[in-house]
Amino acid sequence: MTHARGDTLGPRLGMNIDHVATVRNARYKDAKLDGNVTGASPFAHAEPDPVRAAHEAELGGALCITAHLREDRRHVRDRDIERLIETVRVKFNLEMAATESMVALAEKTRPHMCTLVPEGREEVTTEGGLDVAGQRDRLARIVRRLQTVGVRSSAFIDANETQIRAAADAGFDACELHTGPYAIAFAHTGGELHTGPAHAELITLQNAGALVRELGMQLNAGHGLTVASVGPVARIEGMEELHIGHSIVARSIYIGMRAAVREMVDTISAAAR
Repeated sequence: MTHARGDTLGPRLGMNIDHVATVRNARYKDAKLDGNVTGASPFAHAEPDPVRAAHEAELGGALCITAHLREDRRHVRDRDIERLIETVRVKFNLEMAATESMVALAEKTRPHMCTLVPEGREEVTTEGGLDVAGQRDRLARIVRRLQTVGVRSSAFIDANETQIRAAADAGFDACELHTGPYAIAFAHTGGELHTGPAHAELITLQNAGALVRELGMQLNAGHGLTVASVGPVARIEGMEELHIGHSIVARSIYIGMRAAVREMVDTISAAAR
């Protein structure tokens, strides 16, 4: 697997393909999709295929592919991760909980980067950032294990000074700022950014981003961003990656995955200009 930077202006798009698997699993809920059965599986060609979606995303201009292997395997499965590691030709980012089984899997498969996220069985998607400050020493040990096998580490955290400083102390290579509060405020105010809650959330992200960079970590962001709301976040100084999934997968139903990814890449590039 190679890692290409490409020549896209502005932050890289990290396309999250989780919800392609969500659609697949809705139809093949009880299928053995993990590759642990011998011989030909009747579900070997279950659609839509997250790996094919990743390929289309690459052709659309995504320079990073992200997948979250949840402990309950509600969308991508172990075999999906194996196939993505084998086939993705850009950066591959594995989102995972900070558990022993997940760390062991990362040590075995060696993605380019692991983003550690909190995980709740009852949530639909990840809500809120990882509490690095409350478990700094344990997370520092995980970071060292990942770095030993050449895997960069990122913490998905709220735009909070305490959490950012804890991430730096734990040795994380990057911080992914949780943009959910900004995305919600943006939607509720119709995109009003001059005053009000969306403006306040954007300022919070800008200040947090400056601290991430000051402490020597890579600045990433994501959660809930759309073509309408991504621009101001893409313009934050030093922003390197934006991880976006649901809105692109939803858009792809209408215009196709490659075109939906290209639309987001072009929007990010235009904002950076």
